[in-house]
Amino acid sequence: MEQQATAPRPPDDTAGTNGTDGTDSTTGPLDIEQAEAAIVEHYPRLVRLGYLVLPSGLGRNRRVLTAHALVQRSLPRNRVSLVECPADTVPGPRGAEGRRNDDPGYAYVRLRVLRGALAAGRPRGRWWWPPRPGQMPPPLPQVWGLRLFPRSGGADELALDQALGRLSPPARAAFVLRALELPADREVRALLAAAGVAEPGAALAEAAAARVPAGSRDGSLLMSAEFDPCSLQARPTDLMRRRQHLRAAAAALAATAVCGALLAVSDGGWGPDGAAAPAYTRNAAAEQALDPGRLTRAPADAWRHADRPGFASWPARGDRTTDEALLRRALSVWARPGSSVRVTATPGTPAGPAPGPPQLLYAGAVDSAVVVLLHDGLRVVRYAEARNGDATSAALDFARTDAADADTATAVVLGRTDGNVRYLTAPWVASTAVRDLLSPAAPAQPLHRNADGVTDPTTSPAAAGDCRSWPVLQLDGRPATDLSELVPARLTGGAPGGNGDRDGAAPSPAERAAWAHTACLLPSLRSQGVRAVNTWQFARQPLPGGAGTAEWLCTRAETWRGAGGRTVAQFLPPGGRPGARAAVVARAEDSPACGPRQPHVLAGALWKSPGGSWYALAAGSPDVVSITATGGVRGTGPGPVLALPAGQGAVARLAGRTRDGKRVAALK
Repeated sequence: MEQQATAPRPPDDTAGTNGTDGTDSTTGPLDIEQAEAAIVEHYPRLVRLGYLVLPSGLGRNRRVLTAHALVQRSLPRNRVSLVECPADTVPGPRGAEGRRNDDPGYAYVRLRVLRGALAAGRPRGRWWWPPRPGQMPPPLPQVWGLRLFPRSGGADELALDQALGRLSPPARAAFVLRALELPADREVRALLAAAGVAEPGAALAEAAAARVPAGSRDGSLLMSAEFDPCSLQARPTDLMRRRQHLRAAAAALAATAVCGALLAVSDGGWGPDGAAAPAYTRNAAAEQALDPGRLTRAPADAWRHADRPGFASWPARGDRTTDEALLRRALSVWARPGSSVRVTATPGTPAGPAPGPPQLLYAGAVDSAVVVLLHDGLRVVRYAEARNGDATSAALDFARTDAADADTATAVVLGRTDGNVRYLTAPWVASTAVRDLLSPAAPAQPLHRNADGVTDPTTSPAAAGDCRSWPVLQLDGRPATDLSELVPARLTGGAPGGNGDRDGAAPSPAERAAWAHTACLLPSLRSQGVRAVNTWQFARQPLPGGAGTAEWLCTRAETWRGAGGRTVAQFLPPGGRPGARAAVVARAEDSPACGPRQPHVLAGALWKSPGGSWYALAAGSPDVVSITATGGVRGTGPGPVLALPAGQGAVARLAGRTRDGKRVAALK
C-alpha cells in the first residue's frame, strides 16, 4: 500500500501558520459530502492516527478493527457547524516542502477520530454506563474466524510500541500528532484541547520526556509497516475454543427452544378455562383452589346448628351446582382473570385468588346470565357469563364480608337487568318484601322467592338518578338497601348501642319517619363498601318565638373494612311535609362520633325565624349536659340544646360537656 510521509517540521513554532496566533480557524457549516471526501482521500492516514492513539492493551486485532470503526463513524449525520480547529499540513513525499491544508472536512473528521481514540483510553468507572466509543468491540467492521494485525517490524518498532504503551492517552496523542500531523507545539496543544484533553501542555511535556528509539520523533518509525493498520496479516482464531463455544451456544439455543415450547403449550389437564388468562405457576394450594371437585358445600341445615350463622352456613343452591365445566371456568377466571374480564371490587377488598378451595353458595341461570357465587371466608365473589354459552367474556365482582353474621349475611345480589335487581336470600329468612323509604306510612309490598331463595326482580335504587323514591328490601321486617354492591347494606335506627333495630327487631314508625328524612343521603354511599347505615333522632329543640319544635338527626355509615365511616348531622325545621328532606349541617369522615365507640354528637346551625331574626342553634345527644358557644356568637346554656341571637352569617365554635365530664367537639 502506498505510504505517506510527513512534511519536514518548520524551524520554530511560528512557521507555517496563517495569521498571527499560529492557528487557522475554520468556522461555518460543513456538508456531509466534504467529510466523506476527506475520509476517502485520507483514510489510511486517519486509521493510522487512530491505531497509534488507541491503548496497546486492547490487543493488535481489536486495535485494528477499532481504528477502522472510529474513522468510519466519524462521518457526521447531517450538516454540522465547525468548531475552531488548528490547521495542519498535508503530508507530501518525505523531504518535500509542506503546504497548508485548508480542507475543513479533514480537520473535522480528524478531530472526531482523535476524540474517540482518547475516550477509549480513559478508565471506566465501576458503575459507568454506557461505555465510551472504543471501549467495547465495534459493531462494524466485524471479522469472524480470523485475527488481523499489521506486519511485524524490527526491534526499534517494538521498542517504540512499548514506549507509546507506557504513555498516558493524552501524551500518546501528543507524540503522534507532533510526529505525523502538526509541526508546532502550539497547534498540538490547540487540537488536544479541542479533543477534550484537560491539560494539553502536560501531555506535550510527557511526550517530550518519553524515551523512544532514534528516528521516532520525525515520524519515520511511525510510518513503518509495524504501525500500518491498512496492510494486515490474517491468522485463524483459537480453533479448539471456537468449537467449544459453538457447542455451548447450540446447547443453550436448544434449551431455550424447549423452555419456550413448554411455556407456549397450554395446560389442557382441566379442560377449557373460558376467559381465564394462561396458567403461570404450579402450587398445591393453588391447584386445589382451581379444582371444582374440592369446592366446599355446607349441609342444607348447617345454619340451624351454627354458633353464628353467616355465609359459611349457606347451602349450595341453584340448578347448575353439578356443572363442573361451569365451576371450573369460574374458579379459573377468579384465579387468573383475562383481559376480557370485567373485574370490580369494593374499597378495601383484595381481588386476588382464593387461598384454598372456596365454598359454593350458588350456581345457576339468572335472567340472561349464568351466575356462580363463591365464598372464601373473607369475600363473596360473583362470576357471571353469558347464558348463550359464550364463555370468552365474563364479569367478576368482589365484596368483603368478613365477620358477617345473621343480620348482615341476609342477602346477596345475583344480577341486575334493566334497572331491576334479583337477590339470593339467606336460608333463615322467612319473608321478603319491598318498601319505599320516602313513604313511611305506605305498607310494604310482598316479594316472591323461588325454592332456592331467589327473589323476583325488583326496582333497584342504585340505578335511580333522583331521589323521588327509594325502594329497599325488607327481610323479616328489617330493611336493607342496594348500594351498587354484592351485599346490600343493612339499615338500622335508634341510638348507637341502644335497643333499636340493632337487636333484630323491625324499625318502629318513628325510625321509619327518620329514614324518610335522611334516605336521600344514601346515593353518596354507593360502591363504598358500606356494611350498615344507622340514623336516629338525637335531639328535639323548641325554637325561639314559639316557632315550633325542630328535630336533629344523625346518620352514620360503617364499612366492612372498619375505616372510611361517614357521619352526617341534619336539621329538620318544623312544619315540613312527611318525608321532607332534612338539611345537612355537618359532616365527618373517619370519625367515631355518633357510633358505638363514641355515642355522643353535637352539631349547630344558623336559623332564621319566621319574624326575620337570626339565631345560632346547637343540639347534642341526651348525655350532653352543657353547651358553650364562642367565636362569632358567645353564650353558654345547660342541657343538650342552646339557642342564641346571632347576626346573619355568624360562625360559632361549639363545645359540649357530658355527664361524666367528657368534652364533646361539634361536627363541622
